[in-house]
Amino acid sequence: MRALLLSGLGPSHKNSSYLRGSLFDKALHPHAEAVLARSGHPDLTLARLTVEHDGHRYPLLRPRRDAIPHLTTLTLESVLQAGGHDYVHQDLADVWSGEAVAPAVDVDVVLLSTTYIWNRQMLATAMAWIRGRLPGVPVICGGQYTNLKFAVAMNDHPAILATVRGDGELALPALLTTLERRGDLAQVPNAVWRDGERIRINALAYIDLDGHSSPRFPGRRRIVPYESMRGCPFDCKFCSFPAASPKWRYKSAAKIRNDWAGYAEENGSSLVKAMDSTFTVPPTRLRELLEILPPLGLPWECYSRANVVSTPEFVDALQRAHCARLEIGFESMNEQTLRRMSKRVTARQNRRAFELLGASDMDYTMFFMAGYPGETPEQFEDTRRFLVEEFSGHFMLHLFSITDESMPLWADKDELRIRTDDPEDPEAPWSHTGMSSEEARSLQAGTLDLVRRRNDRAVLKLWQGEFEPPLVPTADLRTNLIVEKAVERLAMAPLDETDVSRGAARVREQLELLRANGVRPVSSLSEKAA
Repeated sequence: MRALLLSGLGPSHKNSSYLRGSLFDKALHPHAEAVLARSGHPDLTLARLTVEHDGHRYPLLRPRRDAIPHLTTLTLESVLQAGGHDYVHQDLADVWSGEAVAPAVDVDVVLLSTTYIWNRQMLATAMAWIRGRLPGVPVICGGQYTNLKFAVAMNDHPAILATVRGDGELALPALLTTLERRGDLAQVPNAVWRDGERIRINALAYIDLDGHSSPRFPGRRRIVPYESMRGCPFDCKFCSFPAASPKWRYKSAAKIRNDWAGYAEENGSSLVKAMDSTFTVPPTRLRELLEILPPLGLPWECYSRANVVSTPEFVDALQRAHCARLEIGFESMNEQTLRRMSKRVTARQNRRAFELLGASDMDYTMFFMAGYPGETPEQFEDTRRFLVEEFSGHFMLHLFSITDESMPLWADKDELRIRTDDPEDPEAPWSHTGMSSEEARSLQAGTLDLVRRRNDRAVLKLWQGEFEPPLVPTADLRTNLIVEKAVERLAMAPLDETDVSRGAARVREQLELLRANGVRPVSSLSEKAA
């Protein structure tokens, strides 16, 4: 039996609408062309910015050598390979873009991952692609969305023969083997399946994460994604993840170290990206990791909560253990908003984590949100002022969106008068007692504008993802932050200044700052060394 594995990330937009009209756009707006002409650099593009190394000039914005591999896809491939099941893979990203084609070989079943599907319309799009190219082929679903909505999915789409709830390591191979042998699906753990006109729900079974082998990957992989736990011990109201995986389990520190050592030895990995929503819990495991990881010498990145970063000694221990980067969801700097979110972290703890990391040479990104239900413009002002006046380093400011009706925040629907045109469409307009989505969008854009213009130390993490980090490999973190800030200000000059002369002056100013930090434009692409 051969399967088509259909998995990947959800729809994404390479260039945010916030960047439209800037030099980040491939097609220049007429105003941007006029600004560049007045600046004396009519042919300037961001691609012409270069850095020097060993007597040669190289592009500053180099395409990323290795994107972080998709954890779900690698995990499913590892499960299928370990079970000896034949498969071909199709990236879901090509389905969203309309570029996906039917596999060149016959397949007997489609395995559809819904980990990055978040509403009925997305599932319908994927299922329409399957029906149009593989009519009559049964579909097995698994992942975040169908963990929560398996009944809805199977009711909407008769082609879905079964879904796998929860852990798939044992359930998926058992399901495929049973189908191949025409056996009894009632014996497959975690399966929800069609029995004629009936939908049967089998009992849940959980694997022992410590006793079960972690995914193994063939070939060299410079960057390896890693999952150290299932579920989440927290109950943030804007996140439905714990509902889809309600039993929190985690691997031991010793297993993590052994897994990472194996990736370094077998795959030549030089960076592990821990994809868990919060890698730095439980504290006992974290303390042990900080003791046993230093000799391994393998850099790693992870997501954390702010309250964990509590002392200079802790930051020092992270760096000794080769933690290269932390990503932390601050969400807000207003205490009332944080309580409404059930974030279980205070604004004071956020500020302490920022101050400790800001005093170190560790890279970090803090994430913020505008428009959480109940938040007023006056309460958001605490976040805006912090970003404009205090923050340094990388940050993101997201617009709150409603992804589906299973988000715990719906418990506050009546109190906060949460309204939306479509609870499953994250782009649908919404409103609550504090503001509307239109007001939140305005606050978000206005804050980003102010941070760019007034704060020399805060760098928006929005456009860098497709380029190889660090932009200047021979420079330290602080110099790279200066360069990134200058690139952003240079690119956004046509948007920041409606007057052509003032825009041109801004372009020249940022080019001078870049030159002072070893970056200069070349007059033609042929000047750059290969």
